[in-house]
Amino acid sequence: MESIWFRSCPIEHKEALAQNIKADIAVIGAGMTGILTAYKLQKTGKSVVVLEANRIASGQTGKTTAKITSQHGLLYYRMILDLGEEKARQYAQANEKAIEAYRSLIQEEKIDCDFETVDAYVYSQNAEILEKEALSAQKLGISASFVPTPRFPVATAGAVKFQNQAQFHPLKLIAPLAQKLTIYENTVVQSVDGHRIETNRGTVWGQKIIFACHYPFINFPGMYFSKMHQERSYILALENANPIDGMWIGADAHSYSLRRWRDTLLFGGESHRTGKNRQGGRYHALRQKAQELFPGSRVTAAWSAQDCMTPDHIPYIGSYSSSRPDWLIATGFQKWGMTTAMAAAQILCDRLCSKENPYADLFRPDRFSAKSIPGMAEEGKQAFQGLGKRFFQIPENTVETIPAGHGGIVWQNGKKTGVLKDKSGKTFSVSPRCPHMGCQLEWNPDEQSWDCPCHGSRFDLQGNLLEGPAQTGLPHS
Repeated sequence: MESIWFRSCPIEHKEALAQNIKADIAVIGAGMTGILTAYKLQKTGKSVVVLEANRIASGQTGKTTAKITSQHGLLYYRMILDLGEEKARQYAQANEKAIEAYRSLIQEEKIDCDFETVDAYVYSQNAEILEKEALSAQKLGISASFVPTPRFPVATAGAVKFQNQAQFHPLKLIAPLAQKLTIYENTVVQSVDGHRIETNRGTVWGQKIIFACHYPFINFPGMYFSKMHQERSYILALENANPIDGMWIGADAHSYSLRRWRDTLLFGGESHRTGKNRQGGRYHALRQKAQELFPGSRVTAAWSAQDCMTPDHIPYIGSYSSSRPDWLIATGFQKWGMTTAMAAAQILCDRLCSKENPYADLFRPDRFSAKSIPGMAEEGKQAFQGLGKRFFQIPENTVETIPAGHGGIVWQNGKKTGVLKDKSGKTFSVSPRCPHMGCQLEWNPDEQSWDCPCHGSRFDLQGNLLEGPAQTGLPHS
């Protein structure tokens, strides 16, 4: 399912790696974070190469709703309570400066990427918490206010408005920047050892290595699998929908995300932890809600995206691990990847240019606080359950009971097997064991994919890898 960004902006192909090479800095991942970081570093005179397993922006960058905002849900009131006013102010400033950095970059490079300054809103049925959020944001220096009666199609008790935020077309920004960079597409990183990167096309030596690949695929050191999970959400592009002003996100359960692009309304929601969608129906539910809120609208595109979620709601940007001083990472962007990509690019660039960055300590990956313990415990619980299902859960399905167009786990030839039965009745069998850390996969009927509930790896009906942290596909069973 292709997003409107890919449909409206083809990106020039880059060749795959054809020989062993060396560089000052090797960036793994050609999404927004990797491209912006490489661009900034190259401007300092460093030699930079970018390695991309698929195509430029083929990951989450091409599936985003493309909001650039410091408004990240009902965040600041809670952040002040948990971390204190100073750290909350740093978080707000880092994201506000990211918005300005986009404006400066677009002006400097004269890029036409449908960049617009708009207001961002978070809505809720709880007026009291909205008022607290608005006051908290104001305290941190953000131009925010509580709006008791917003012009919005969803029933709500009000909204918090952040002024001078932005939205854009992400691929129209990336396309001209990519032309200035050395990028190798269809070059899959298979392992990293010290300064040596082995790919399916050759070897790259980098004095510094940046992991900008959404979810890190190396488990040790770092142990990011223990302090992040992934969530999927679904998006419809609607024509003939009544226009709305600004960008919107709901703070309650079963809320929605909305923004316009030209004459198209992007309507998103139905989020769930990856690997927890056995019943499906997410697109159907969104379509029903779209007709309720925007009668007469028409769906012109539908797709889904995946986000890395951290226990304390702050991304990990900085040193991969104390034992790997020459590895850097940017991950855990929650649902705000476009804004955080720019913040991460600046933090990483400053670090590699020996410049002090006022926000680096807040985002450092090795941070620890008591507030993170429940979230990390939940990640451990989910991993234990995923492994437990693999060993102890008895499949309820048989091949015969799986409806056409659906998949499930069955006993076949004395072992567990993941079976998909297409609409013609033809079956496709794969191992239901995730090659990342061994958790049992679940069938996602909305995406027709095998998804891992532990760490978010995804595979198509034939077992081909769609998304990591797994690095290989599934063996046929």
